[in-house]
Amino acid sequence: MKKILVIVVGLVVIGLFYLNGSINRRIGEGKALDRPPVALSQNDTQNSKWEQNYPYQYSSYIGALSEGSSSVEVKDELEANPELVVLWAGYGFSKDYNKPRGHGFAVVDTLNTLRTGAPKDPNTGPMPATCWSCKSPDVPRKMKEEGVAKFYEGKWARHGKDIVNPIGCADCHDAKSGKLAISRPALKEALERTGVDLSSASHQEMRSLVCAQCHVEYYFKKPGNYLTFPWDNGNLAEQVEEYYDKTEFKDWTHKVSKAPMLKAQHPGYELFKEGIHAKRGVSCADCHMPYKTLGGVKFSDHHVQSPMHNVANSCQQCHRQSEATLASNVMDMKVKYLDLKGLAEKELVQAHVEAGKAWELGAKKDLMNPALQDIRHAQWRWDYATAAHGAFFHAPQETMRTLGSSIKAAGDARRKLQRILINLGHQDEVPYPNIKTKAAAQKYIGLDMDKLKSEKKSFLNGLAKDWWDEAGTMDVDFRPRVEPFIER
Repeated sequence: MKKILVIVVGLVVIGLFYLNGSINRRIGEGKALDRPPVALSQNDTQNSKWEQNYPYQYSSYIGALSEGSSSVEVKDELEANPELVVLWAGYGFSKDYNKPRGHGFAVVDTLNTLRTGAPKDPNTGPMPATCWSCKSPDVPRKMKEEGVAKFYEGKWARHGKDIVNPIGCADCHDAKSGKLAISRPALKEALERTGVDLSSASHQEMRSLVCAQCHVEYYFKKPGNYLTFPWDNGNLAEQVEEYYDKTEFKDWTHKVSKAPMLKAQHPGYELFKEGIHAKRGVSCADCHMPYKTLGGVKFSDHHVQSPMHNVANSCQQCHRQSEATLASNVMDMKVKYLDLKGLAEKELVQAHVEAGKAWELGAKKDLMNPALQDIRHAQWRWDYATAAHGAFFHAPQETMRTLGSSIKAAGDARRKLQRILINLGHQDEVPYPNIKTKAAAQKYIGLDMDKLKSEKKSFLNGLAKDWWDEAGTMDVDFRPRVEPFIER
């Protein structure tokens, strides 16, 4: 009996010894983060400077740029879905549209895309300066230097050598305290107009609001291309549509149908708020930046990505089903969404083509306007539901309702156009265009892609290279990971 007692006591002592050692190690790891922080300024836009105070967060952030990360791969959405080329005919997205990559690629992807054109100097090119607004922590720094309204003025190329560091620490955090903070005035202004007191927002609410600075619908208000969120009537597709209709705003005139078009940006926050997760108090960061533990340190994972890449930390903290079950549930939702999305796209393409045929046969503007307004509304609602990445999951009912209303509006447009075509003597069905590939679709709408690519290549290896070489605030540790000069 004594021997058993001695053995038990010995095992307990050994266990306590190892437990004490583990506790001391965890305490040491925790104290490592309590050392006096390096003084930071909000003008420290190089993300590597923040690493000294937040090494765990920075390590996960920089990991998103590593080979093999889901954030690195370039996926051509126009090649995957050529209908998009026709839907955006006459607009920059018909030239080039890749699936969005991680925050670390925000600047380089803006330089590379054909949508920003090939400016030859700071005062040329197709895009306004406002297009930089969400791409870099250099933006609020420049806004402080120039003033907000002044920052928005002029061409995109005007800021080329000054905006070089990708989305990072200073975009969402106060440099002195490390607390979440809003750095973009457009969100503050929109919340004030709708009666929301930002100063009363909780930390959990801020974990979504910092995302709402950019993952939202916006437009460039004239004069001055002032960045504005159209939230005054509400956040649903029809409410924003009403706002735009009342102000007679349009992003472009469609090249085929001549409809006055709207381009949804990425109203992720608006649709997220309509979903069950938001209504139960879940934040964007809970799922896209879940907490993780390394030794004795708990921190938010700054490898911002789809929860499907990290189901254990993102989903299973609340849901007790297996990873396979949860992933299957999400995929089932996505398949249904893609079916409805595809129906809307084909109906819209046909509406544009039929409108184009009506113009060809001599249709009068006053007779066409009702159908063109239906096309405008139909495509806006489709775009609102699809440009909000992940909307099928964030708010499945609202997303499907919006797509359903898009299909109805497109059908209304086609019925009106069919009556116009019959009255013009056209009895036959207007054939669906041959747009089985991106190249075929771009040829159909009259894009000279060889010319666009040649001009872009000259820009990347000319003016853009000068910007990169002159950039005084560039994060030298970060630069080799995101070189912008690619062979086109």
